[in-house]
Amino acid sequence: MNPIFWIFGTLLLYFTAGLVMTLITEGFKYRSPGVLVALVIGLIPAVVVHKTAHLPAAASFFAALVAAFVGLYIGYAVGPRRTKDWKRIKARKENIRKITYHMILLTGSAVFLVPFIWLVTTSVKEEDEMSKYPPVWIPTQQVKMLFDGKQCGLSTMTVAGKTVRVVETKELEDGTKRVEILPGQPDAGKTFILEGSKLTKTRAFAPKWKNYSDALTFLPKETKGGLLYVWNTVYITMLSILGTILSSSLVAYSFARLKWPGRDQLFVVLLATMMLPGAVTMIPVFLIFRTLGWIDTLKPLWIPSFFGGAFSVFLLRQFFMTIPNDLEDAAKIDGCTYFGIYWRIMLPLIKPALAALTIMTFMGSWNNFMGPLIYINSPEKMPLAYALQLFQGAHGAEYGLLMAASTMVMLPVLLVFFFTQRYFIQGITLTGIKG
Repeated sequence: MNPIFWIFGTLLLYFTAGLVMTLITEGFKYRSPGVLVALVIGLIPAVVVHKTAHLPAAASFFAALVAAFVGLYIGYAVGPRRTKDWKRIKARKENIRKITYHMILLTGSAVFLVPFIWLVTTSVKEEDEMSKYPPVWIPTQQVKMLFDGKQCGLSTMTVAGKTVRVVETKELEDGTKRVEILPGQPDAGKTFILEGSKLTKTRAFAPKWKNYSDALTFLPKETKGGLLYVWNTVYITMLSILGTILSSSLVAYSFARLKWPGRDQLFVVLLATMMLPGAVTMIPVFLIFRTLGWIDTLKPLWIPSFFGGAFSVFLLRQFFMTIPNDLEDAAKIDGCTYFGIYWRIMLPLIKPALAALTIMTFMGSWNNFMGPLIYINSPEKMPLAYALQLFQGAHGAEYGLLMAASTMVMLPVLLVFFFTQRYFIQGITLTGIKG
């Protein structure tokens, strides 16, 4: 029955939260103290049920939410809902609609954030907290104190039915621990030898940042603490961005603004290449690069970007087509060449699309794993994505180190997207809109 209580309790939590936000909005917007009083009174039954009902956690959670929902709905029905002011009724319906949308969006955000939060918190946990169920979200470490000239961990244990604080003085070869009861308690100074499972560690919030330095320490020395991997990745990413922006914008400008025989038919062929799976072209492309002698070099990872891409060309072409022809005609009258029109007029006007394309290229190149796997053999030429896979193979059981390494690899992409998402969304939403 517990899962059922949790599921229906969660649904009731949404309805209850919606009622709470509706009453708060109603009370502050119309300066109605009675509505806020109804809100407080409506929550009283939930508190009473939670405090007095001796039920399991799931049943208590469900019962408290039922009481809260009933109490709040009665307050809502007696208070705001009784009004006959049509403007207020219309405004309330709009508020309810907005609250519903925001709750759906917040739920979706929470679903996508949970894996990321788990990744970050696991990267700063101790080993004994990583396998606990339910998961530990707030990282803690055992509290230690100076005892007999060395740092020893603090724990609690039960002696004669009483809980006492002890200090772990030594860990023996068989896995047991020698502990001593701290002063100021019954049997102070008495020592015991017992298993660690009989001790409850005294913990406090303390992220284990040492996981990050340890993850870098385990990397080969010739990588200079991972800086070589970072340089390879930055090198590939920057050249890929440069090549994609230049080549795709030139081709897109040609398809959008220039008139030449077979233009539209060739554009259809270009779009058709987007339907070819990568597995189909993998072997032919590998044979080409092998013939050129580019295997085990970084060239196959960035030179193809200087030949454009079907999606990049399509995205920029749609943007070019939104620019009025009058600007181009005026530039021609002033004697500007086609390349001058492209460079001086068209490119500045499609900055949102260029920004969106830059972000997508950055994310794709930074996280590229299949390309290095196919073309690179030497460890000193590996990018971060490939190095992370090798790190996982060597330290897959050390979750703290693995999560710390994953966080460091992911952090640049996260920061770039966080600070540039406005341009990314603008570039996507404006594509294809006629100006």
